[in-house]
Amino acid sequence: MRKPEVSEELARRVVAALRRAFDVDLDPSAALIAVSTRDGVDYQCNLAMSLGKRLGKPPREVAAGIVENLELDGVADRPEIAGPGFLNFVLRREWLEQRVAEQAKDDRLGVAEAEQPRRVALDYSSPNVAKEMHVGHVRSTVIGDAITRLLRFAGHEVLPHNHLGDWGTPFGMLIEHHLDEPSGDRSDLNAFYQAARRKFDADAAFANRSRERVVKLQSGDPETLAFWQELVDESTRHFNAAYRRLGITLTDDDIYGESFYNPYLGEVVDELEADGLTEISDGAVCVFPDGFTNRDGDRLPLIVRKRDGGYGYAATDLATVRYWTAERGATDLLYVVGTPQAQHFAMVFAVSRAAGWLDGVHAEHIGFGSILGADGKVIRTRAGETIKLSSLLDEAVAQAAEVVAERSQLSKEEQQEVAHAVGIGAVKYADLSSDRERDYVFDWDRMLAKDGNTSVYLQYAHARIESILAKAGETAEEAPVLLKEPAERALALTLLRFSEAISAATSAYAPHKLCTYLYDTAVTFSRFYEQCPVLTAETSELRASRVQLAKLTSRTLVQGLGLLGIEAPNRL
Repeated sequence: MRKPEVSEELARRVVAALRRAFDVDLDPSAALIAVSTRDGVDYQCNLAMSLGKRLGKPPREVAAGIVENLELDGVADRPEIAGPGFLNFVLRREWLEQRVAEQAKDDRLGVAEAEQPRRVALDYSSPNVAKEMHVGHVRSTVIGDAITRLLRFAGHEVLPHNHLGDWGTPFGMLIEHHLDEPSGDRSDLNAFYQAARRKFDADAAFANRSRERVVKLQSGDPETLAFWQELVDESTRHFNAAYRRLGITLTDDDIYGESFYNPYLGEVVDELEADGLTEISDGAVCVFPDGFTNRDGDRLPLIVRKRDGGYGYAATDLATVRYWTAERGATDLLYVVGTPQAQHFAMVFAVSRAAGWLDGVHAEHIGFGSILGADGKVIRTRAGETIKLSSLLDEAVAQAAEVVAERSQLSKEEQQEVAHAVGIGAVKYADLSSDRERDYVFDWDRMLAKDGNTSVYLQYAHARIESILAKAGETAEEAPVLLKEPAERALALTLLRFSEAISAATSAYAPHKLCTYLYDTAVTFSRFYEQCPVLTAETSELRASRVQLAKLTSRTLVQGLGLLGIEAPNRL
């Protein structure tokens, strides 16, 4: 059985003391234990200040009561009461040494699995068929994949679904263009789509044929469906090539395009009508969920069936909710989609709750900002066009190759492999290290910098540690951990916070919290290495201990980067 996180350990003891002192029951999660930024203090508890008014006592008196009843059992020294009632904790060296040694033996580095696993349906990536993936797909794909990895590591079941845009009016146009030029080159999906669009806009006869083809597609005409499937298959090959380069875990089994939900759309409308949730507005079947209005105060509709009998995104998204909850038993629905869609998803969730499809189910839109260029606008090519994802990744690997070649002793072939890991890692980490809800500026120099909070810095830190360990040779796995120097202690404390970082990143669907922790870990190790010689330590026992700390740091960086979907080469 894994030990609780350090903050959780302290929280349990604080609430137990609170119960003994004032007969107050409190969940440990409400104990307000936090990592301290004050020198010489490891953790701080602000609970006394929040309870003072409730208990009718000065916060310092509450704090004193907690301290008097604390049973620490060697975990920490008696806490100092500071300021208006803060409790400052300093962990005992012997306890720290034991906990670090235990974590070093644990293949999960002290991270416990969920006691009550969830079944999470996670929608991410979702490119459009017959259009090549572009820079705008990076965020949903990379963030969604990191969240998938984090949730699975936490012990939850994740059901990814790649909601491809593979249905609707444009496919009549694309199929007709395909029939006009069956031997045409479709390797450039964007060019194929643009050619079809130009023909549709310029040729009335072609446009009419396209509309007729949509009717055939939606009615299930076998020949039309076969042509449509060719377009889907060709697009899927392009998507899979991008996923392989990015190290994304999505597979063909995870594809649930708009077409998948088409058979359910009529049932969705029938069920909403039977529940009395719909109204006819301008000939369309709509639901007006409570609380949604425009600037003029008019109610906002969610259109579930158009006046011409067709269906739009809202109907498909409602069918998605209904399918993953009723058919697949999901306990959580997560949508990694850009922030501009926040209101749409809020309305979909509101209607779904009214229909009973979200009873006992958690649904959340995991929004994110845009990728900006140096001019502060959405990033594009110099010609003003959207940047293809393949071109972006080519450039990333090419620039990384220059960085790696500057001081690498690797062979040309090894440099190419490392350049891929560094370049792709830089693109992903630049995205993941930013708070996902904010926009961020795409900057090659910053992304590939060897200093600062970048994947390159972390990868170099890991490779440096691996070099140290290679020189150290074999060291007894049972060597005790000794924390005699402040830098050793600081590194031990940081390593023990790995579980807390994972919990924070997973619960908030915020990979940037893990990135911040990994950067702090690498920086703390660098200080440790400068101040505490590893290979030339004063005694063999101290050398073995520092090797243990280096090994644990290496494993922590590898595990953390892996949960972000980023490689950590042993040599650079």
